[in-house]
Amino acid sequence: MKTVFQSIQVLPQEELEQLDALITVRKLKKGEPLLMENQVCNEIYFIKKGILRSYFFNHQGDEITNCFAFENEFMASFSSFITQNAAEENIQALADTELQVLSRESLEKLYTLGNHWQEIGRKLTEMEYVTLQKRMISFQKLSGTQRYEELYQNHKKYLQLIPLQYLASYLGVTPRHLSRIRKAIL
Repeated sequence: MKTVFQSIQVLPQEELEQLDALITVRKLKKGEPLLMENQVCNEIYFIKKGILRSYFFNHQGDEITNCFAFENEFMASFSSFITQNAAEENIQALADTELQVLSRESLEKLYTLGNHWQEIGRKLTEMEYVTLQKRMISFQKLSGTQRYEELYQNHKKYLQLIPLQYLASYLGVTPRHLSRIRKAIL
């Protein structure tokens, strides 16, 4: 987590060190839930090792994967974290996962320490917004094959660890169509 904050290049080293006392480490086993729908998300997770998946159930009861997060990425139910309302999604480990956890209370404490932490929060929020918008636009502009190719280019080493039905749901294609896409690309 500190590496990401350092890369934004607004924090003096002494302020970055304040993070050490506020981060906790959590380990999850493959398949273990991290957050369940209707719980309030009070933590932001940074993935040191592993994969997390966010999913929900649609009006027909189908499980829809809406997000994967990989090593050196953040994950949370961001709308729940911000509004303190119940989460509309579940978060689950897809592999043995090690997380650095920052509580909402700790983040608020950092924000009171000065403008540098507030700028970090703003920049991370902006990055999350851009990621979300790119995902929405990809569903309108790209085919399932193009979305898979993009995921393959950015996260190739993880794709074999993600069950086919989760990957297909995330890409908005059927598992059968995903098999054809993978066969054509590999």
